[in-house]
Amino acid sequence: MTNNKRVLIITYYWPPCGGVAIFRPLMMAKHLKALGWDVVVYTAEEAFYPSYDYSTEVPSDIEVIYGKIWEPYKLFKKFAGRKKEDSSNPVYVRDKKLSWKDQLSIWIRGNLFIPDARKYWIKPSIDRLSSYLEEHPVDVVISTGPPHSSNMIGLGVSQQCGLPLLVDFQDPWTQVDYYKMLKISGWADKQHREMERQLFAGANAITIASPSWAQDLESIGAKQVTPLLLGYEESELLGLQREETGFQLVHAGILGYDRSPITLIDVLSDLCKGNKAFATDLSILFAGVVDIGLKEYITYKGLDEHTEYTGNVEKRMALQYNMNASILLLPLNKADNVKGRIPGKLYENLRTGNPILCLGPQDSDVGHIIESCGAGITLSYDAYDEMKQFILSCYDHWKKGTKRSASAKVRNYDVANQMAILSDLLDQINH
Repeated sequence: MTNNKRVLIITYYWPPCGGVAIFRPLMMAKHLKALGWDVVVYTAEEAFYPSYDYSTEVPSDIEVIYGKIWEPYKLFKKFAGRKKEDSSNPVYVRDKKLSWKDQLSIWIRGNLFIPDARKYWIKPSIDRLSSYLEEHPVDVVISTGPPHSSNMIGLGVSQQCGLPLLVDFQDPWTQVDYYKMLKISGWADKQHREMERQLFAGANAITIASPSWAQDLESIGAKQVTPLLLGYEESELLGLQREETGFQLVHAGILGYDRSPITLIDVLSDLCKGNKAFATDLSILFAGVVDIGLKEYITYKGLDEHTEYTGNVEKRMALQYNMNASILLLPLNKADNVKGRIPGKLYENLRTGNPILCLGPQDSDVGHIIESCGAGITLSYDAYDEMKQFILSCYDHWKKGTKRSASAKVRNYDVANQMAILSDLLDQINH
């Protein structure tokens, strides 16, 4: 029998989900366990994920319970005539040109599915968990979203069972960059914002993935929001060795149309035309879904022979691609709240020691982190001359065989340090 404190983590994303979405809840579970908490995770049974990674392991001493869920994405794909490999979320990933059916589906998503397409999971989950907790009590509840249906489940369980609640935002709700893309009506907007206010009022603590976003949340009524950075997991990088792949620019992850690096493609195309050695050595690798407009532009600029599209890959392979890179591309969303957008891949990119080309505002949270670690450069999307100079500098270092290593400051972003902050917050609200 254990005397450890016990925490319930509510999350939609969980293995075998692929991509960055599971990293935060999985690291919460793993590290809180190591910090003396007994952990139980509640997640969706047979959820419909955008990608799958069956290589991710969950420690056997973490209890996982599942709740049945109905979600409309399979119906959407059938209605829109989308293939199995096509994106189920065309809001910010245009893997193909949007049809009128796609446009209608986006409107339905923003106006009829509030807070999100997993809305029908909320009430059954509250009932299921309330019953479960009668026999298996916990001391505190964490909910993490999006989808914010997970956070609404946490709020309902907290209120029904009288438990302290920590609400975690991987992305904001009404301030998220794609909120305006959902074609939300005035009536629906009021519903979204009212639910958001309910979360703010009902939470005993709130965390979010960047310092700027913490300030943004407080500006609309949230109290004492704590930045909880995503970080990197050192154990996931063990055994990875840099492999020689030529002079390679790499982006691993979703590359939507709101991050399309058109000027960068111009620079690479022009360098290939003017420098035969560069053209021979250059390769471009995109691991993940890539916007169709960017693919068409790469073809137009004559770079197809230099470019490889792998599609979605398991995380271990994505980390290996990052380790091999001569330049790591990190484009930030062209959105109002971009200053607080910290892609999860930033921390792993930092850990490789490879130079990062970030596209976005220099005064963003990402820009500050990259500068403080001496890990690369942050430029505006249209900074042609500066991009060209940076790429040629990296090419020169590659030709000389210059060895690369991460700055000691990068260790500050080890996820273990961030999870210690989370554990302290839980202690504070667990009266």
